[in-house]
Amino acid sequence: MTMTAIQNNYNVDEIRREFPIFEQEIYGKPLTFLDSAASAQKPKCVIDAVHDCYSNEYANIHRGGYFLSQTLTAKYEEARETVRDHIGARFSKEIIFVRGATEAINLVAHSWGRKFLSEGDEIILSQMEHHSNIVPWQILRDEKDLILTVSPIDQKGNFLLDEYKKRLGKKTKLVAITHISNALGTITPIKEIIRLAHEVGALVLVDGCQALPHMPVDVVDMDADFYVFSGHKMYGPTGVGILYGKKDLLEKMPPYQGGGDMIRSVTFEETIFNELPHKFEAGTPHIVGGIGLAMAIDYINALGFKNIHDHEAALLDYALEKIKEVEGIELRGQADELAGILSFTMAAAHPHDIGTILDQDGIAIRTGHHCAQPVMDFMDIPATARVSFGLYNTKQDVDRLIDGLHKVNRIFA
Repeated sequence: MTMTAIQNNYNVDEIRREFPIFEQEIYGKPLTFLDSAASAQKPKCVIDAVHDCYSNEYANIHRGGYFLSQTLTAKYEEARETVRDHIGARFSKEIIFVRGATEAINLVAHSWGRKFLSEGDEIILSQMEHHSNIVPWQILRDEKDLILTVSPIDQKGNFLLDEYKKRLGKKTKLVAITHISNALGTITPIKEIIRLAHEVGALVLVDGCQALPHMPVDVVDMDADFYVFSGHKMYGPTGVGILYGKKDLLEKMPPYQGGGDMIRSVTFEETIFNELPHKFEAGTPHIVGGIGLAMAIDYINALGFKNIHDHEAALLDYALEKIKEVEGIELRGQADELAGILSFTMAAAHPHDIGTILDQDGIAIRTGHHCAQPVMDFMDIPATARVSFGLYNTKQDVDRLIDGLHKVNRIFA
């Protein structure tokens, strides 16, 4: 099925056929993949783009004067432009290719944070951050004697905007916050969070990993100072991600790593650094990953975000209704604004046991603390079972999940 056909008719059964992994069975059962929040499956167009690049186009980029290098350099920079257009950035040089959101956050912490933060400065995080948006700031806190302040949530997982306002002050220099919680599915009021931070002169870094696969993002409209995301969660390759930063901020920041391509000239006495974006892209990049990410973005845009949203919202509503049939279920996180993630516990079984039993029926879910242990501590639980939807999931997937949860109850009863 062509991308044009997808755009004109969102047929989930035909879309699933674009994902080769769904052709297989797990333990003799159809694969029911409900872990897209951890990493999404890849459509054939992305797989083909990666394969074709390695098979027919590959060479190192930026530094070769021959045909293959020049051709692939142009394609890689076109991928950067595809990302820029997708998130509404003003300049391609504001798009930094990195290995993933984790590296993007570390880049900001080590480059911007080390240069511009001083003893007593404050960073505000939310209570539901992923570890990758906690640990780098803790390392920087300990190095520079900073203050880390946590903005709370309620038991449903709602971000408490009034409590956040109380924590903002003249010492606040950075707010680092998720757009959508990976553990609870909460959609934060990101534009208001950013507006309030800017009123006190603070910058805002947004973790957009869970947002980009499911909704349009315009970094200029929301006025984010930094926005980070990973390719593998939005149907692209692993090992590639994006740091968006406002140009004036990035230009003032020192390089994060040293090596080839991030320099203009090197002597033993002095190095002159390259301009944006290359200043932050030391060494040979994940060339094919960037090209695969651009293809994934094209695929998402061909489907259309409204189609994706409507499909996933209908699935979530269906799942919320059906899961009520399961005895002993407790949903963890039912925020007023919720993305396609369901976290839950069961009275009869530990989340790890739930996952093991479901796996035997070919049902893949995530169990554990989801790299968000502070959320688990807040809710006084060790872990949850988490279901997360992608654009390829169906009501039949939900039905198989519910049957599997009934099975869990029968086994442990």
